[in-house]
Amino acid sequence: MIERIQTSLANFVVPDSMLSLLISTGLLILGLLVVRALIARFIKRQVESLELRRRWLVQSRNGLILLLMLGLALIWGEELRTLALSIVAIAVAFVVATKELIMCITGSILKAGAGSFSIGDRIQIKEFRGDVIDQNLLATTILEVGPGKLTHQRTGRMAVIPNALFVSEPVINESFTHDYVLHVFTVPFKRDDDWRSAQQAIVASARKQCAPFLEEVRRYMNRVSVTRGLEPPSVDPRVTLQVPVAGEIHLIVRVPVKSGQRGFIEQAIMSEVFQNNDYLPRPPGSGVPQQTVPPATDLPS
Repeated sequence: MIERIQTSLANFVVPDSMLSLLISTGLLILGLLVVRALIARFIKRQVESLELRRRWLVQSRNGLILLLMLGLALIWGEELRTLALSIVAIAVAFVVATKELIMCITGSILKAGAGSFSIGDRIQIKEFRGDVIDQNLLATTILEVGPGKLTHQRTGRMAVIPNALFVSEPVINESFTHDYVLHVFTVPFKRDDDWRSAQQAIVASARKQCAPFLEEVRRYMNRVSVTRGLEPPSVDPRVTLQVPVAGEIHLIVRVPVKSGQRGFIEQAIMSEVFQNNDYLPRPPGSGVPQQTVPPATDLPS
């Protein structure tokens, strides 16, 4: 063991550049110690006031420490720059290697600070849509709802979303009011279809389906509006018209429902409305009188 240590010490060689730096550092420290001793000896001999003597000793000591720091910075400046560059290179490599993890942690902090959603909420981010069942520092787990954005049944699949997405993508929270929500769906018709009768039937069916809990929804929405400082929304079922393209009429249906019954209420309304009527175009003569064109008369030759 001793022989191995002696061999290691014998093979240890200090580079010439490092040796010169160490010698310069030693000379600097030795010179400042000599100067301090001389200054302290001079102050003790020449200054009679005890308070003034102590003040000068402290100030001289602090000045010599400052000179020592400046001297060491001048002597070791090049090595310190090299060390700083190495540290920066290591830090950059570390950031590049762990960029996704850093983004995930940042996204977790962002969604927690903004209060974007909580466990049980139905959210949508990019093409991912579902109910939140778990969230941690790196990822958020949802039970997928779909397919598409218009259906409200679970597909049986689970999606694990990295929290990095919450930094760059907007989040849609479909359960903002939690217990009750305003559910919107679209029923498209052609311009020639009997969409007026369908509109009346949808309104009647929506009122029938929502009647058992309509007043409870109204009170709940009023409480939520007061808590969040918003204007209370109208919760009565309504059907509005939209003309996306020429030749089409879309009925936009909005109904208040319990948070977990969107699909059930929508299907109940649709089934009742279209059970006995397809609302096809009315045959000529059965509805609004059609405009007739008078026959053309012969022109004189």
